[in-house]
Amino acid sequence: MQELSQRALYEAAAEGLRVLAADPRCLAAAGNPGSALREILAPAALRYVLAPGREEFLQALSVLRAKGYAVTAEFVGEAGAGAAHGERTAEEYLALLGRQPAPERLGVDLFRLGLATSRAGAVRRAARILAAAEERGGEVVLGMDRSPTVDAVLGVHRQLADRYANLGLTLQAHLHRTEEDIRRVARPGRMIRLVKGEFREPPEVALGRGPALDDRYLDLARRLVDRGVRLSLATQDPDLLAEAVRAGLVGRDTEIEMLHGVRPELLRHHREAGRPCRIHAAYGTDWLPHLLRRLAEHPPMVLTALSDLGSRRAQPAGTGY
Repeated sequence: MQELSQRALYEAAAEGLRVLAADPRCLAAAGNPGSALREILAPAALRYVLAPGREEFLQALSVLRAKGYAVTAEFVGEAGAGAAHGERTAEEYLALLGRQPAPERLGVDLFRLGLATSRAGAVRRAARILAAAEERGGEVVLGMDRSPTVDAVLGVHRQLADRYANLGLTLQAHLHRTEEDIRRVARPGRMIRLVKGEFREPPEVALGRGPALDDRYLDLARRLVDRGVRLSLATQDPDLLAEAVRAGLVGRDTEIEMLHGVRPELLRHHREAGRPCRIHAAYGTDWLPHLLRRLAEHPPMVLTALSDLGSRRAQPAGTGY
C-alpha cells in the first residue's frame, strides 16, 4: 500500500510539472534572456540541457561518445513560432551537421520548424535537414506532441518517408491509436522511437501511467521488433527495461534510449552490461519546458534540481554516465 501511495504521489507531482511546462505565463516569465527566473533556474536546467550553445554542445557530445554512448541531438533554441523561427531552427540543424564529426542522429520537433503555421514550410525545412543528414550518414527522428497534433506529424512523415530512408518517427504507447499507426508506418529497417507518452490525455484517447501502460508498451515493442524496425526503447522506467531485457527485446536492432540527465546511473548499468545505449541530448536556450518535462519523467529529481540551485554550479558533461 505504501509503494502504491508513493507512486501516486510521484504521478501527481509529475502532472504538476507538466502543467507548469504548458503554462504560457510560466514560459513567458523565463523566456526573457535577462529574467531573474531564468538566471535562478539555469544551473538546474543544465543538468538536462547539455549546453546553451553549439560549440559547448559539441564538446560535451564528444565526452558522451567517448564513454560508449550513441547520442541524439535536439536543438531547443529560443522560444518562438512561425516561418522565421522555423528557418532559424533549420539553419541551426544544418550548421550542426556541417561540423565534424556530425551527430549521427537528430531529434526534430516539426512545430519548431513552423508546422503550426505552414505545413509546406515545415516539410521543406525538414527535407533540407534530412538531405544534409543523409549526405553524412545520419538520420532524423521526428518527435511527437499531444494527441490532436499526431495526424499532422504522421502526414509529414508519410510525405517524406519514401524520399528519405533516414527518416524515423516517435510513437507514444499510451495513445489507443498507436497500434493502428504501427500498421501504417512500421516497415523493415525504419527507425521507430517508442515512448510511453508524456502528455496527459483523456481516458478515451490514452491510458494513464500504470501496469496497463507498461504491458502495452512491451506489446507494442514486440510488434515493432516483429516488423523488422530498428527500435529505440525510450524510457527511464527500470522495471520496464528489465522486463524488455528478459523478453529478449534488446539487441542488435533495439537500443535503450534515455533523456540526458534523467537516471544516468540506470543507463550506465545497461551500457556496462553490453547493451546498446543512446542519450537524447538537447541544447539551446529555450530550456524551461525541457527542464520541467525532464523532472516530470522522474519526480524525485526535483530534489537534485534544488541541490543544483543551491550549489549554483552546472554539472560537468558526462556526470553519472
